[in-house]
Amino acid sequence: MLQDIRDNSQGVIAKVIIGLIVAIFALFGVDSIIGGFVASPPVAEVNGEEINEVQLQTATQGILNSIGGNPGSLDQELLEQIALNQLIEETVLRQLAEEQTMLVSSNRIDISMIANPNFQIDGIFDPDLAVRTIASQGFSVTVYRETLRQQMELSQIANAYSRSNFVSSAELQRAVELTAQARNFRYLSMTLGTRTLGTPISDAQIEEHYLANQDQFAKQESAIVRYVLLDQDVIAEEIQIDEAALRAQYEAEQAAFEGSAEKRASHILFEVSADLSEQQALALATAARERLDAGEDFAALAMELSSDTASAEEGGDIGYSAGDAFPPEIETVLATLAVNGVSAPVVTEFGVHLVKLTEDAENVFQSFEEVAERIERDMKRAQVELIYAERLADMSNLAFESGDLLELSQELNLAILQSSEITRNGGPGIFSNPQVIAAVFSDEVLQDGNNSDVIELNPAQAAVIRVQEFNAASILPLAEVEPEIAVILRTEMERAAVQSLGNEILTALESGADIQPLLASNELEWIVADGARRNAADVNQEILGHVFALPIPESVSVRSSLTLDNGTFVLMELTQVVPGTIEFLSEAEKSTLTESMLVDLGNSDFSAFLTNLRNNADIQTRVIQEEL
Repeated sequence: MLQDIRDNSQGVIAKVIIGLIVAIFALFGVDSIIGGFVASPPVAEVNGEEINEVQLQTATQGILNSIGGNPGSLDQELLEQIALNQLIEETVLRQLAEEQTMLVSSNRIDISMIANPNFQIDGIFDPDLAVRTIASQGFSVTVYRETLRQQMELSQIANAYSRSNFVSSAELQRAVELTAQARNFRYLSMTLGTRTLGTPISDAQIEEHYLANQDQFAKQESAIVRYVLLDQDVIAEEIQIDEAALRAQYEAEQAAFEGSAEKRASHILFEVSADLSEQQALALATAARERLDAGEDFAALAMELSSDTASAEEGGDIGYSAGDAFPPEIETVLATLAVNGVSAPVVTEFGVHLVKLTEDAENVFQSFEEVAERIERDMKRAQVELIYAERLADMSNLAFESGDLLELSQELNLAILQSSEITRNGGPGIFSNPQVIAAVFSDEVLQDGNNSDVIELNPAQAAVIRVQEFNAASILPLAEVEPEIAVILRTEMERAAVQSLGNEILTALESGADIQPLLASNELEWIVADGARRNAADVNQEILGHVFALPIPESVSVRSSLTLDNGTFVLMELTQVVPGTIEFLSEAEKSTLTESMLVDLGNSDFSAFLTNLRNNADIQTRVIQEEL
């Protein structure tokens, strides 16, 4: 489901959906942890529904985690305002969904979970893995399912705007006139070179630049750090699994697996609801079955008719079952179908289905040689996680009790490593982690000279650090940066020289003078670019961007100049603009352009809808003491 949202939502809609996910998980994650026993003060009310401080801080932390970087360098007040806006948007949309009695069936939630690759082993849903994965995120299965339900309901609202627009031929033609437009122009490119080598740079100029730009030559405070690293991969290398244990595990897995069969199915669901009785659903299913018998495509009908929109987008596919993944009524029907056969209407607790068997294979367990590596890895993982947890606890105690890293190294058999010079901007390896940098420059570690607490870098690695050497911020001496300043000044002189030459040529062109001698003496030639489009690969993109921003020539050419990022001075002359036509585009380009226009229209509509929804809501906030 999350991948569907990533694939199909962009721009404003993507921002809102991601915000909704953060907000929903913030809400349910917090509730699962604190159990509702701690009452937090409200930071906002949306139509009488409170948003509390805990939700705000959790959502803010979610944004921080998503963008990375050093939290200390970010504006906390701005982050909280963004998080609060996301929570407000989630709340007004959820309230609308509840008001409109929007529903998502348990069947759709089941299908979404079964299709989640994070819950699969070798492409097959594994319930134990799903429960462990959900628990590792701090959620119960009930909370996770409720989160999915709300997420699906809210995405239905967003998708109604992102997928309900159309683009007319006239609109497409107008867009093509701009996007596929071609321009005829020529340009002179004056690169930095050796025009000013005869002009010396004095010591006084270098010193003047040094004194006027002290901040450019400031050396940040830095530290050299010693540290120990606890790593699950290293622990795994210590563990040896003998072949007898591997074969015993193989035989146990083989015994549990052999004889099982796996079927893959698709369905078209007519969901029974307050607006559709079971008898009506049966009538619709029967009519759909007649259309299939007449030769219509199952996938196309699923997209047109199925209430299960998630599977409909995959041609009705609901995945695999070994006899227990689907409702019993569907499992019974599948046992009677031949491959590509379609059932008569089947009634389950979710509604009325037409079921198609798409694959039917007797599973054969792989040979020992094929799975031995995987079994060894799984057996090691269980031991590694246990050993890692024990050593992590020891590491925490020793880091607090020891006056250096030596005891940690000896007790846990960890090498003491040393970093290069590290600044507050971080460095390579573990020093790209914001938690590590925060610990390095914390008062406890830097000022008091203590070991850091254990820093869990990721689920498989943890470190303890200690500052070995600290260097305060300073200004580099002139003698050290003199060559750098000389290069800076020479570059400035070269930039001025090419700009002066370019302006001289432009003035001569405007006056109608013959510029050929001037071009020849400076070894310059016009570069002609006729029929260049916006994405031309043979013209510098900075030049193209500037040319396509120029006005359309009327009776005379349009001339302009540009200094590129690398200092090159470019003089250009636009002679003609050729509007694009549909014939300019390949089918792929037309499809991409149409999709882009649809997304833009969907974003615009959804943004306007969300703005209107907020404007009509009673929103009170603690941060902004007025009605939004």
